[in-house]
Amino acid sequence: MLNRLEESKRVGQVQRISICGCGWLGLPLGKYLVEKGFSVKGSTTRKEKFNALREAGIQPFHISIDPALSGDDPAAFLQSDILVINVPPVRRPDIVHYHQQQIASLLTAVKASPVRHVVFISSTSVYPALNRDVKEEDAGNPDSASGEALLGVERMLLEEPSFGTTVLRFCGLMGYDRSPVKFLGRMASLNNANQPVNLIHRDDCIGIIFGVIRQGVWGEVFNACSPGHPLRKEYYAKAAALSGNELPPLADEQSGAPFKIIDSSKLERVLGYRFRVPDPLDLPEDSGQKRN
Repeated sequence: MLNRLEESKRVGQVQRISICGCGWLGLPLGKYLVEKGFSVKGSTTRKEKFNALREAGIQPFHISIDPALSGDDPAAFLQSDILVINVPPVRRPDIVHYHQQQIASLLTAVKASPVRHVVFISSTSVYPALNRDVKEEDAGNPDSASGEALLGVERMLLEEPSFGTTVLRFCGLMGYDRSPVKFLGRMASLNNANQPVNLIHRDDCIGIIFGVIRQGVWGEVFNACSPGHPLRKEYYAKAAALSGNELPPLADEQSGAPFKIIDSSKLERVLGYRFRVPDPLDLPEDSGQKRN
């Protein structure tokens, strides 16, 4: 059976995608999808970003969720087949309730729209530190309020029958201006030096989102993290060596601090995805600023 994307190609239609949140990830994602032949709408809370969106071929909308949905014609923004929700929880005392109210407001509008599929950008903060590899079924009892907020939103979207949702749990984001070299200069000492890192390059984030859309894989939850998990001291030592900086002194910490290692084998198996940056130690000469 053809998925929706394949059907649209067969009849000459252009798939319409709306990206709620065109920031560090959403803007280059939109540009990539435009290059792949999609019609893309993108939302931002800052009208001064409109030119950057237009230059990328994205139709810009000024949309706010505070926690009610408002702005430049949200109904027009949602005139799409697929919606990518890239709205992280806002740090505030009522973060759990507030974030879930935000998505509930958006959900009301989505149910009245032609959107039939949603990609929700979540986080591996939904997992506690279990001192082992963690898979998708291990979510629960997060260590942070943001993780609790995201886990509640995941359930809200996955249980909604009017559209199909796939959840992508990204770990720490790296690449381009999120280079370890930038963080080295701010460190008085390196904390959690013996903890494994859970990181993913932005190029892989975009590749994975596109893979879900292209293959029409809906109703799933995927961890999305590079399969390599060097220790923090190894990761920053490599960055220091490439940049000519000194590695900050290691903090005096007790061994046995809780950790987690994000297992993305389900993603690799179901999507057939191969990571472009499988190991965070595979830093290019510019220390992660850009990969071709």
